Amino acid sequence: MNAKEEILEMNNGCICCTVRGDLIKILRRLRKRDRDIDLVLIETTGLADPAPVAQTFFVDDEVKEAYRLDAILTVADAAHLLQHLDEHKPEGVENEAVEQVAFADVVLLNKVDLVSAEQQAEVTRRIRAINSTAQLHACVRSDVPLESLLGLGAFSLERVMAEEPDFLTSDGSDHQHDSSVGSVGLTLPGRLHMGRLNAWLSRLLRERGTDLFRSKGLLSIAGTDDRYVFQGVHMLMGFASSADGVGRPWAPGEERVSRLVFIGRNLDRSELEAGLRACLLREGEVVERVEIGEEVEMGEGEKEGEEEVGKEEAME
Repeated sequence: MNAKEEILEMNNGCICCTVRGDLIKILRRLRKRDRDIDLVLIETTGLADPAPVAQTFFVDDEVKEAYRLDAILTVADAAHLLQHLDEHKPEGVENEAVEQVAFADVVLLNKVDLVSAEQQAEVTRRIRAINSTAQLHACVRSDVPLESLLGLGAFSLERVMAEEPDFLTSDGSDHQHDSSVGSVGLTLPGRLHMGRLNAWLSRLLRERGTDLFRSKGLLSIAGTDDRYVFQGVHMLMGFASSADGVGRPWAPGEERVSRLVFIGRNLDRSELEAGLRACLLREGEVVERVEIGEEVEMGEGEKEGEEEVGKEEAME
């Protein structure tokens, strides 16, 4: 399959408020450069309000003429959605989880393998209580046929206007985000000791998992040329590597740099950076072998050392 795709990244900021002008400019530029575009997929963060993004396709005449909003797709985490729907927000701040479910034309109820049938039924009931008309697909790893996601013509301006009469006239000035929620990005050259890294991440997710909405990273691990990928959602975490077909290994002579991103509430950059630095391979330390395990979830009662995901043998 020979296809050329282009990813356009906007300036840092919120797509539903501070950089919405960038979105309009990009859509105009795409239209002028290529009048035979099949589709444009806009991926927002999990903290975005979808209403101002959807509004973009109706308030700008050039964009309105060139594009048709096909559908709003929301991926819902079956294991963690309820706690976000029930989350108390400061006065004037919208609950983004509720907004994303309410505005969705299609909901992917993902990770159903991590919950019981009773839990899945309760999550489904809550979704239906917020949005009774969206197409709902229960899935694992978002494995849903492409025809269930694209070319649906599912977005209905009439439905949105019935629920939010000021949808086309609101300028978004009343849109507020929870100031306690933010992100921390870390970049660290060198090679990490998998044992210490696993213990640190396990402890971090166990103790702070409620406030850590998302964590992810590309990792340089001592003892292997495989590039590792770390994924975390609240207390759930797992590793994969280029040996599993995820990404590519480190090339000979390539600078080995680890990059991690944490998204959550009341994050302490200096604390996170110090924790990561403590995982660096020490002078004179030799790692013989690295193994990778399966994705696991930390419970509050688990003791440190019981939740090994990656294992290694090392000699001082």
